[in-house]
Amino acid sequence: MKRRLISALMIISLLCSIILTGCVEEQKEKSQYKSYSFNYFDTISTIIGIDTADDFATTSKAALDLVGEYHRLFDIYNEYEGMNNLCTINKLVDGAHVEVEVDRRIIDMLLYAKEMYTLTGGEMNIAMGSVLSIWHNYRTAGIDNPSKAEIPPMDILLEAAKHTDINDIIIDEERNTVFLADPQMKLDVGAFAKGYAVEMVARMLLEMGKTTYVVNVGGNIRTIGTKLDGSKWMTGVENPDTSDDTIPYIEYLELAGESIVTSGSYQRYYIAGGKRYHHIIDPDTLMPSIGLLSVSIVCQNSADGDGLSTALFCMSIEEGMALVNSLDGIEALWVDASGNKHYSNGFKNYLYVEK
Repeated sequence: MKRRLISALMIISLLCSIILTGCVEEQKEKSQYKSYSFNYFDTISTIIGIDTADDFATTSKAALDLVGEYHRLFDIYNEYEGMNNLCTINKLVDGAHVEVEVDRRIIDMLLYAKEMYTLTGGEMNIAMGSVLSIWHNYRTAGIDNPSKAEIPPMDILLEAAKHTDINDIIIDEERNTVFLADPQMKLDVGAFAKGYAVEMVARMLLEMGKTTYVVNVGGNIRTIGTKLDGSKWMTGVENPDTSDDTIPYIEYLELAGESIVTSGSYQRYYIAGGKRYHHIIDPDTLMPSIGLLSVSIVCQNSADGDGLSTALFCMSIEEGMALVNSLDGIEALWVDASGNKHYSNGFKNYLYVEK
């Protein structure tokens, strides 16, 4: 967690330092500002923009408030007064789920998630909550008490996996209701919640006419437009090799309206029996996926990037490469277990080239 915090702050610093060069003489009233919050999605949320002071104050507040709204809507651990959220949907009443009327934004998210499930051949499945909650509990216990850290028994995982059929999520679009037909099913949108929230914030800023902003929620970065002089934003792909602190980034990118999202085995993990177990669970094996250190996606829609980076982490590089190269506007960078980098057809078009 400490390394993730330091890396997030480094990305923010990198973005901010480059933004300063974008203020042109004829627009002196606009400067670079940043605003942040530690309250949402268990990470840092940062808004960076080139704007007037008053406009940035208003805009950044609206942006962070919206991040907070999606945090509460997608929270699977806590309910909030006056709101039905994913925790409400997952809750049992007399041993069964009940039909829950929800904010339309949850309906839209669930429909999107079903599309991603189809696109990824089931590798991104928000109905995996029954399995993921077991791993979450074991990971939390292992972090709290490392000497007694264990991994879940396979028989428990296999039993939980019987309750992950996405077709058991019953959505009524006309009445904005959700019902889980399987009483042992749980929803978990951790695979793309941050990216989805970032994309919704970016769309709000574009509707407000903002074209010189960056939204960053826990390393899910979405650029909006360019800097004032028309040049692109620079950011980096974090080095997944945690043993080498001398190289914080393995690639530097230039973006203008795109997002960059990375999923990695180094981000959340615990040690049991001398072995590291990360948080990205392969729905086929019910174990942490092996073979990769990280997958980074560049695309416009940050939700797509977040969901695809998780799904590709559970595929072979060959399978993932075929999928990415079949999609318009999606590029990927894989780092395998040996530290080798693999690029989709157009990923290198985004790499920063020193002039």
